[in-house]
Amino acid sequence: MFTGIIEEIGKVEKVQRKRDGMLLSIEACGVLEDMKAGDSIAVDGVCLTVVEKGSENFQVEVGKETLKSTTFSSLKTGKEVNLERPLTLAGRLGGHIITGHVDGKGKIVEKEAGKEFGIKISYPPSFSRYLIKKGSIAVDGISLTVQEVEENFFHTYLISHTSTNTTLSKKKVGDEVNLEFDFLVKIFHKWWEEKKGKTDFRTLLDRAGFLSP
Repeated sequence: MFTGIIEEIGKVEKVQRKRDGMLLSIEACGVLEDMKAGDSIAVDGVCLTVVEKGSENFQVEVGKETLKSTTFSSLKTGKEVNLERPLTLAGRLGGHIITGHVDGKGKIVEKEAGKEFGIKISYPPSFSRYLIKKGSIAVDGISLTVQEVEENFFHTYLISHTSTNTTLSKKKVGDEVNLEFDFLVKIFHKWWEEKKGKTDFRTLLDRAGFLSP
């Protein structure tokens, strides 16, 4: 699990394409502390496994299924990426719960200028039920708040601290981003889809105590 609070911006040193995926070497600094092979790390919001750690970099493998559903299919040497180590039980949950299992890709369609800026991002229509105004979404691993929801687009806003410490400030209109929709909203929808055919909504509210005098 992750929080969407980015710890560091890393840089892709090497991209090695393989038949069943790719091997990435990423230059980093702070996230290397206490890192060891077998650990998880979120790279642009994608949960990957560290296969090797060096003094100034680490290597991760990316499977072919991950390549299909993320922006990694177009990843190139020199690209900057957002990095976050997994949440610990002793840590603070400063953003929101993120699994690192990206749902799909979006595309930046509008972006304001400045250190603080609004941004408009497209999303796959099949995920519209997971977008809620003032709810959470992870964009390239960054925990952000949904400001407005339109058909096929959502709006969010970056404060100066977030834009300075993540890669979104350097993204351009037309660039793709990894999207992970709110884990808790997805759980609720799964529960609701299973329940709604068996019990009407008013009965569910009554059983939960919302209609009790």
